[in-house]
Amino acid sequence: NVQKYSHNYPHCWRTDKPVLYYPLDSWFIRTTAVKDRMIELNKTIQWKPAHTGEKRFGNWLENLQDWNLSRSRYWGIPLPIWRTADNSDEISIGSIAELQSEIDKANKVLGLSQDMPKDLHRPYIDDVILVSDGGKEMKRELDLIDVWFDSGSMPYAQMHYPFENKELLDSRFPADFIAEGVDQTRGWFFTLHAIASMVFDSVAYKTVISNGLVLDKNGVKMSKRLGNAVDPFETLNKYGVDATRWYMISNASPWDNLKFDEAGIEEVRRKFFATMFQTFKFFSLYANIDHFNHSEGYIPLENRQEIDKWIISLLNTLKKEVDADFAAYEPTQAARRIQSFADSHLSNWYVRLCRRRFWKGEYSKDKIAAYQTLYECLSTISKLIAPISPYFSDWLFKNLNDVSQLESHPSVHLVDFPQPVDGAIDKALEERMDYAQRISSLVLSLRKKDNLRVRQPLKRILLPVLNPQFQGQVEALKDLIMAEVNVKDIEYITDTSGIIKKKAKANFKTLGRKLGKDMKAAAAIIQKFDNDTITQIEKSNSYIVDLGEVKYEIDLEDLEIIAEDVPGWQVASDKELTVALDIQLDDALIAEGVARELVNRIQNLRKSNEFQVTDRINVKISDHVLVKAALAGHTDYIAAEVLANSVSMESNCGEEIELLDGDIIFIEVKRD
Repeated sequence: NVQKYSHNYPHCWRTDKPVLYYPLDSWFIRTTAVKDRMIELNKTIQWKPAHTGEKRFGNWLENLQDWNLSRSRYWGIPLPIWRTADNSDEISIGSIAELQSEIDKANKVLGLSQDMPKDLHRPYIDDVILVSDGGKEMKRELDLIDVWFDSGSMPYAQMHYPFENKELLDSRFPADFIAEGVDQTRGWFFTLHAIASMVFDSVAYKTVISNGLVLDKNGVKMSKRLGNAVDPFETLNKYGVDATRWYMISNASPWDNLKFDEAGIEEVRRKFFATMFQTFKFFSLYANIDHFNHSEGYIPLENRQEIDKWIISLLNTLKKEVDADFAAYEPTQAARRIQSFADSHLSNWYVRLCRRRFWKGEYSKDKIAAYQTLYECLSTISKLIAPISPYFSDWLFKNLNDVSQLESHPSVHLVDFPQPVDGAIDKALEERMDYAQRISSLVLSLRKKDNLRVRQPLKRILLPVLNPQFQGQVEALKDLIMAEVNVKDIEYITDTSGIIKKKAKANFKTLGRKLGKDMKAAAAIIQKFDNDTITQIEKSNSYIVDLGEVKYEIDLEDLEIIAEDVPGWQVASDKELTVALDIQLDDALIAEGVARELVNRIQNLRKSNEFQVTDRINVKISDHVLVKAALAGHTDYIAAEVLANSVSMESNCGEEIELLDGDIIFIEVKRD
């Protein structure tokens, strides 16, 4: 009566067939003899991520066993060891020359007529018989060498070292970095490290990029069996090489697992590559109209507008940061910085605020400065993105350089990587513009919240003064902010108690890590903060939460500050910044808003009629109470914006257009 038991049993990971384990005599390398030195050398290697080297690889070395070198197989590198039948003598062959010498010796002593095999693999090498010093026959051990020993010998074997190329090896060893999957911790990473440690008392590589896995969009490992594998060639054909590369690099660090989703590639095409293409298209359109080819003398930064100096400063900061990211093997950070610069700063701020400089007025020094500034930004970005986006970067570089001829190289991949000009970096200006961008963003969010179109001018915004320098920083860019958010004035207040009311909540995401079990008690204290306390934290960026037995220092990142609206105002906050927007309208403001709406409708008609950007036009608008008020004070403004020689009001002529909230008017636009 034999009872059956269910138990775990090893199976082949490829075929799922049962695997039979049994002991065999094997050859080993005594790696345990150099274990401490291997651990010491490992601490000098930069691992990405660090925990793979410190934990996974470090723990492997701490528990190191001798290296099982031999394999009972047929295909591979034969073990170069010959032994007598009684195992009393053995020899390890170190070169073809040594093998030839030993064959000649055996032929002479044993009366054989062996030749050097043309192929040193099995079965030919197995037929070679050598002789011991005592005259006994020696036959090769039939085992092969572990294939990982081959891979670990790669740095030297590829140069035929030690037989030649010693100086070449010295110049290229150890490697700057290697990259492989994290599963190579016990494979290639180890064998390279072990052989270099034992033979050269050195590391084999200075840096390791331990690649993560590419998973499906749900985080499941891709496999044919599950049917969730993505065909890389279909993906590349559909989305292009550059968009795929940029998505994979910018989405997750190379050592993190990537949840691969084609929607992410589409987003990269839309948000980054389309933005860059449209920015270049804007530049080339007006550069061609003005015949700009960068032949004019370079206009010094000190002679350019503040916004030019700012974007060039930010560009040089970007050069410095991206170069440092690549040097530190952080391509994901580099890609994200470039994308943020191109979208948030270059396209959505610089180009948008400067577009009038490109299409209005004569070919002045200011317009040339704008062209030179935007050209420098586009050219530099083409070089910064080249390691990740090889094709688009070259397309952009050539389209710029083929006209300007500023670079002597035919390809972006032959030019030097951009180096920052420290003298062009102005951190105070960058801080001022950051304030301007954030203030504008808050105001625009308030407009959206209250359904107030950006074309509708508003009277003013109020800014609480953060520090003695704050008002001066904002004043330097006051005109820019007012133009961006379409307000008439910016006022400053030091006492916000009568206008702005604030509440604070704990940011559980950041505070949870700091406070742990005390989180709940601290959150209760934070919820009771009054206006004065919150204002003080905004200015100092620090506060001590006293829980009796223990005290914690917190900052603005640990709080969620909510500004409450008051009648006639809308209020919003971003960290230390608070903005109050006066949303009350009078007749003059409404009339100016209508004038701006008319400009928009006329520009749309110009576009739909396929007029050239330089065409002059005549405009007729139907009689309407809103139109009458707008034309009474803003006819010249409308004419200048739409390149009109005349703007008049007539009854029901031209195309039917919706002006505001269902109000219908008619507009006729004719080329002059």
